[in-house]
Amino acid sequence: MWVKYNPNWLVNLLKEQLPEKIEIIEAAKQCTRGVWEKKNYIYFVTLKNADLPGAEWQFKENLILEDPTRGMIVIDILKDGRVGGIQFESLEE
Repeated sequence: MWVKYNPNWLVNLLKEQLPEKIEIIEAAKQCTRGVWEKKNYIYFVTLKNADLPGAEWQFKENLILEDPTRGMIVIDILKDGRVGGIQFESLEE
């Protein structure tokens, strides 16, 4: 189920730790709705048929950030520059 999401904390963290990644900062601002998968991962782009031809989700790379309250954050960046999802490593099950 898609829920509203406020990406301001992520945008601020990216500006602080990776200020040169202007395109990613702009993409993070668009992450205003998501689906929680487990308690430690939220995705912003449907995972249906991930990485298969024609799928919306086409993985490119991960970015790693360290948040003082949330711990290590792994951001999935897609080939089209969107933020696909965020994994909160400190919330591993």
